[in-house]
Amino acid sequence: MVGSGVESALLLTARVLVGAVIAFMGLNHFLQTEEMTGYAQHKGIPAPRLSVLASGAMLVLGGVGIVVDVFPLVSAVAIAGFLVVSGLAMHDFWAVDEEQQQDELTHFLKNVVMAGGTLAVAALATQSWTLGFGIGL
Repeated sequence: MVGSGVESALLLTARVLVGAVIAFMGLNHFLQTEEMTGYAQHKGIPAPRLSVLASGAMLVLGGVGIVVDVFPLVSAVAIAGFLVVSGLAMHDFWAVDEEQQQDELTHFLKNVVMAGGTLAVAALATQSWTLGFGIGL
């Protein structure tokens, strides 16, 4: 079990920060579907609209899962995998014009650091948490 007191408070704070941001990113897939579909199509993603909607649903469900401790290991690993793959596919800073490189590099690095955060959550999700629903594998 992840400790009590300060450790539990820190873990809950981390879960809320990581999970809420990821869930919000997923929500944006639904609020900006057309814009994101156009960008996905521009990047050559197959079935761009379906990809945007499916990834949005995965981000919302995974982010909420991390926050409320419902399948947190599955949620965190799925999100980490998505962030790495989407970072490589969507934010290929090495293959864009010089004026786009900094923006794409920033988005790529954002995906990398969030993947690291979700993997840290996944490592902690192998233990029981004192705060949360405790539903998982």
